[in-house]
Amino acid sequence: MLLTPRAVLETVVALGTAGSLSFYFLSTLGLASFLADTRKKLSQLPLPENQLLPVSILKPLKGVDPKIWESFCSHCEQDYPQFQLIFGVSDRGDPAIEVVRKLQAKYPNLPIELIVCDRVLGTNIKVSNLAQMLPAARHELLLINDSDIRVPPDYLRKVITPLADASVGLVTCLYRGVASPAASPTLGSRLEALGISTDFVPGVLSARFLENGLHFGLGSTLAFRRRDLEAIGGFEPLLDYLADDYELGRRIASTGKRVELSAATVVTFLPAYTLRQFFRHQFRWSRTIRDARRWGYAGVIFTFGLPWALVTLLAARGAEWAWALLAMTFVVRVAVGSVAAIVVLNDEQFFRYILLLPLRDLIAPFVWAASFMGNRIHWRGDVFNLKDGRLTIAKPASSAD
Repeated sequence: MLLTPRAVLETVVALGTAGSLSFYFLSTLGLASFLADTRKKLSQLPLPENQLLPVSILKPLKGVDPKIWESFCSHCEQDYPQFQLIFGVSDRGDPAIEVVRKLQAKYPNLPIELIVCDRVLGTNIKVSNLAQMLPAARHELLLINDSDIRVPPDYLRKVITPLADASVGLVTCLYRGVASPAASPTLGSRLEALGISTDFVPGVLSARFLENGLHFGLGSTLAFRRRDLEAIGGFEPLLDYLADDYELGRRIASTGKRVELSAATVVTFLPAYTLRQFFRHQFRWSRTIRDARRWGYAGVIFTFGLPWALVTLLAARGAEWAWALLAMTFVVRVAVGSVAAIVVLNDEQFFRYILLLPLRDLIAPFVWAASFMGNRIHWRGDVFNLKDGRLTIAKPASSAD
């Protein structure tokens, strides 16, 4: 029997939809595995106080992020016996300095240090700052997280406990995004928050399940020993990489140490993205993953369930089986996204934004395709070219990403 072009198209797009359903099934396995591991960790007896080793927290800064004061305070109010906070800026006029000074005044009994990093050691200023902040760290255990991260009071206990196992080299955390401003978030911020909960987190947990553990880190939290950092050459080899968090985790994992996903979940407060800023951020994120995990990123094409199902419906000219496939894909998509957002992340805003999920899913394939068509990214007010994961400066940008 001779296949017609229409029949071939129907078959191809239906197979694409089936591939997406397979990804949702894999995501379900990844979610279940993480939740089971989390329950196991939470049921274990906590480490005695005398086994909770002191920690140096390194926070590189550039500018003032949404809710930065509340985020900083959450680090100071940890239920943990001994820790040190080190903030680093590259510009003496950075407005974040005033926030750190205010923090030092509010918590005079905490060791809070501010380092002005005068040298530019590489294209990635964050890593350049970290290399200059490291000498101020007093402790063997180090923790890095992004400037816009808010943490729960038991954060350090949950994150540091896995490092009591010598086979663990790095601990990282899942995170949820909160759209800003809270009273009336922009469409760009809502789409970004929705993507973190329903796309990014299931993707991370799928990779964790498929690869029998994580082999990379997330910028929301990177906790490790100083000697494991030294074993990979320190921060200096990462100075020109965009995905420094990914690289740090990957390199520590390559030494034979495990990367552990903590039971703690943290919060990132998103800027009030315009749609233009949202797309810029999506392109940066997509091109970062494209260069860091090439084959995995190519396979992302099979995660676009709703677009595949809609194209199948059009190709089949509204056939009943295509409607049934679309309905099944939609139900499975919403179910997996709901578990990731509500059960894993405790994302209370998910149901307020759920009607945007089809729009988010229709945008995603275009961002994925466009990410292969260029190497330019916008990051923290600068424009860079990205090649093989490394940054080169293109020109100053007029608006921050």
